[in-house]
Order: sequence, then C-alpha cells, then structure tokens
Amino acid sequence: KPRSCSVKCHNILQTSTVPKTTKYTYCRLDELKPQAVVNVYGVVLFFKQPYKTLGSDYCTFLKITDQSNSTISCNIFLPKLEDHPKIFKAGDIIRMHRVKVTPFNDSFNLVKSHGFSAVTFDGTEGEPVEPRTSNQNYHFEADDQRVVEELRAWSAQRVQLPAPASMTLSTVQPRAYFDLTCQLLAKAPVDSTCTMLRVWDGTRCPHTLLKVLVEPEATVGPTSFSPERERIIANVLIYDNHVEAAGQLQPGDFLRIYNLRAIQGSSRVPGPTGSQPAELDHLAFHLHGGTAYGRGIRVLPENSADVQELKRAIAAFMQEEEDAAMLDVWGTPPESMGEPITERTCRHDTNPVTLSEVQGSDHGQIHHVRVRVKSYQPQRLHQSLKLFCDKCSTMQDVPDEDQVSAVFAEACQDSEPCPAPVWALYGAVPLPSESEFPFLTYSFTSVMMSFLGAGLEQVTKLSSSYLNIVPVRSSGGQLAPLDLSAPVLFRGRRRFYGCKKCSNPAVREPNVEGVEVVSEKLVAEALGVELLRYGLLLRLELQDSSGSLDVLLWRDSELFFNVCAADAATNQESQNHIHHTMESLCPPEGSTARRPWLDVCLVSYEWHGLYTSW
Repeated sequence: KPRSCSVKCHNILQTSTVPKTTKYTYCRLDELKPQAVVNVYGVVLFFKQPYKTLGSDYCTFLKITDQSNSTISCNIFLPKLEDHPKIFKAGDIIRMHRVKVTPFNDSFNLVKSHGFSAVTFDGTEGEPVEPRTSNQNYHFEADDQRVVEELRAWSAQRVQLPAPASMTLSTVQPRAYFDLTCQLLAKAPVDSTCTMLRVWDGTRCPHTLLKVLVEPEATVGPTSFSPERERIIANVLIYDNHVEAAGQLQPGDFLRIYNLRAIQGSSRVPGPTGSQPAELDHLAFHLHGGTAYGRGIRVLPENSADVQELKRAIAAFMQEEEDAAMLDVWGTPPESMGEPITERTCRHDTNPVTLSEVQGSDHGQIHHVRVRVKSYQPQRLHQSLKLFCDKCSTMQDVPDEDQVSAVFAEACQDSEPCPAPVWALYGAVPLPSESEFPFLTYSFTSVMMSFLGAGLEQVTKLSSSYLNIVPVRSSGGQLAPLDLSAPVLFRGRRRFYGCKKCSNPAVREPNVEGVEVVSEKLVAEALGVELLRYGLLLRLELQDSSGSLDVLLWRDSELFFNVCAADAATNQESQNHIHHTMESLCPPEGSTARRPWLDVCLVSYEWHGLYTSW
C-alpha cells in the first residue's frame, strides 16, 4: 500500500532568463501516491530508445530505481525525438519534473504530465556532472550536483546493473548480441526495409566481413576508401522500424547501436534478386526490427567519455595508416632522381621563393624557402625510425619487441642439436638459474658467436658480455640464421637487420685474413646478408603566407637533428633530442605565429601528390 510522500526540498535557482527563484521537491520512489504529479531522480536499470507508436508520438520506456530500492517503470510519449531523455546506457541517472503516478498492476507507472521535462547524466563515478537535455531552460545548481553524485556512489555499491554488452569489432564473435560504439562513415538504402550503415571503431574484426553492393549514386558519404581503411570498416544492416532512425543519421555521427547481432554464414543479403553475392562464411551485422532488449540506434554527443575513447582508437589507427602511406611514398625515393640533382646545393644568399611558387614549378629543381612548421607526422616520434636498404631502396618499420620475440620463440621450438661447422668451436655457456635451460649451446670463431635455442631476452643479456652475437636455428641438421624479421647480429645494445629482398642468408666461415677490426659488415658478408641502415623519416607540413606544403624529411634528417639514426634506436638522450627539437619547432599548444621561421632547401619530385623532399 502506498505511503504518504516524504518531500526533501532543494532550493534551486532557475538558469533561464526568468527572474524568479523556483523551488523543487523530489519524491523517493517508495513514497509515490496514485495520481500525484511529482519530481523524481533515479538510476536507469533498463531502457528502450524512442520508438514510433501507432499514433503521432514516439515512446521511451525505462525502469528506474533509487536509494529506496524500489523499481518503477516509465512510459514517456513525446512527438519530437529530440525532446526525449538522452539515455545512453544502463546506470545513467535521470531527473524528471512533473510526471504523473498511475497505478499499474501491483506497482506504479510514471507518465508525463503538462510541463514535463527530463535531464540525464552519466552515472559513472568520477565523470563530469554534465546535464544532457535539448531544453535550454533547465534548472541545475549545486544541490542537483550533490544528488547526482550521491546516486552515483550508491549505484556503484548497491545496484546490480546488467552486464555490459559493449564490444569492439576486434572482440565480437559469431552469434553474439552486443552494443557497438562507432562512427558512421557512409550509408545507403538496400531496399525499402533495409539500410546499410558503413561504420568503424578503430579496431579490426578478425573475421571476414560481409560485403554489400549498393548503387554509388544512392550512397550518402564517400563511396570508397583506401584498402587499409576498408579492412576495418563494417557494413551494418538496419531493418524495419530502425530504417527511419537511420535516415536521420549523417556521416561523421558517433553512434551506439544497441542489441546488434553478429551472424555468420548469411547466404544472401537484402536487395533485388541476384544483385548480392552469396557469401556463406562471412560475418554479417544485423539490427533486427522491433524494440526488444533495448534494440535501437542513438547518436552520442562528442563530449561523452565513450566518444573520446572511440576517437583515441580511431586516431591510433589513422596514425598507423599515415605511417604506411609514408612508406608507400618512399617507394620511389629522391635519390632515384640522379647524381646531378642530389649533388646540387642551395645558396641561402639567394632570394627565397614562396611555397605556392614551389608547387607551380617543374619537378627536379632546388628551392630555397622561408617557412614555419605547421604540423608533423608521426606524432609518436619513435615511429619515425625506419630501416632502409641502400641496394634496393626499400624501407620498413623497425620490428617491435613482440614481433622479434615471436621469431625467437618459434626458432626455439625447432632447436634440436646439430653439429657445429668444422671451422667453428662448439660448447655451452651457463645461463641464470631461473632460466628454463641452464646451458645454451654455441659455436665460436674469432669473429662471432652463434647461439642455438636462445630467446630474445637471453641473447640481449649475453650481448653485454660477448661481441658479435648471431642467433641461429636448426634447419635440416645444419645451423641457419633466423628469419630476417629478427636481428641478424647483436653488437652490445645495437641490433642489425637484414634485407629480405637482397639477402641470401646462411652460416658461413667468415674471411678475416688481413682484417684488424671486425665490423658488422664483415659479419654480414659471412652470413650472406645485406644490412639495412637506420634512418629517420618525417612528414612536415610547412607554411608561409602563400599556403602550405607537405614535405618529407629523410636524406638530411640526421644532419637536421644532429643525431645518428642508429644511436636514436638505443640511446634515450638522442631520442629526447629529437623530441625537444620538434617541440621547439611545432609546440603542441600555441599559435602558429609563435613558431620559429626556418630557411630550408627543398628538392622537388612527384609521387602521388606529395612531391617535395627536404
């Protein structure tokens, strides 16, 4: 039986231009009275996105609770979607003014009454208390913030919310129902009951995804993307009542799609008969019709914590894509323009030209310009370190520790004993007691030591005591170098890599006759390996009064930074010097006008629209 309503008053000032103070009182959910019009706060336990009713209204359904542990259902009917409460997930907090209490079965139901308004908040402890509402004239003061924070703390300790259904494309599995936070890139109608959304979340699905054919002229947004980007874009099929909501979406919107289904083996997608290929083993994403389990689509505000996390994931992918594009640009490096050009120099006593004049000039010329650095890539400067082959002019990223460790681990699995070459001594060295193998076999010459069955960590430790360490594996009963994804040689802290294209690796006897100093080149020759050299590659956006221009800093990068690229691979001081140099030229904050002017030389060449090299 309902008890009388105990009212707690909050003295709240109106934030609109109405010059009067309004006092609001709020009811606990266990003290509601039939037919009363009240104001309430609550934690959202379950909700459905606004859906179209048989009439002209949309309906939002939700269940809420508060510190009384009572659970109340709410049905909110409003004609405009933008006026509905902006609820993004279970655990959000809602404040409703002027709702009417109506009996429903053995409980109550809340419905809107005249003057209804709603404001919602993120229910996560520690997040900013920012009201979400389309109404510009709402009340929110210090007392409201206190109530929200109290509900957050209580909810975190006492409320058992449904398990989060959110997944990324990289973690989704077939047959799963999940919530996807993503960005819309493009959309297109498939037929009258289905719309395709092209979305991404900065991660790559491990499964082959369904391809959907649509008419390019019907597509809203880009009709194609780069191959790298296509690999992480998912096609989501939206059905029935959700098609109307999809029609309101625009490319660039940040979305949460609720109760999305991952289906594997969908043999046919909607559309005209025969227009779509049958793809039996592909993973498809379907948002079915109806509103069961909260199924629907919601546009998220850009300042939400989930969108900020999504932006970081997308930015990380775009950084990797940018690095890959830079490697593609270097497919035809400036050195290929010929000796007469590479030997030319710029005289700084000549008048500089503008960047617009550089863009309008013939390729193959040297230009003197006066510019500022507007931006640079990569932002993570350790990614600017590359490996370059002087023989075939190919470039690659420096493998990370996980890649190298995986090569060593694979070699250790096939490290059965094999005889040392006749020209080498053979033995074992003790390893630390915590090592899985107490001894490590090696072959030894006056030039180098080859270790069989060694992991990356072991070789790294041994390289501080032994010069010229060559990790090897067993292949057909003979010693052989590791895959060239791993270093072919360790000399102290330095690691040397070989070119897969130009090398013919094998363990051979080194020729040291008449040699006083053993260099890495001599060891590489004995192994049949063409060594890669370290280099620094950055893309700089230069700017002057006439415009901006992208350039590559590569050939003279070591001179520019006054560091050795090989040192930058292992020396923290060199890395810090590069970082400080770029921060001084292009501070992370501040106007372009405060950045220093540089007198630089550019030599131009054409390659996919990026045609200048520093």
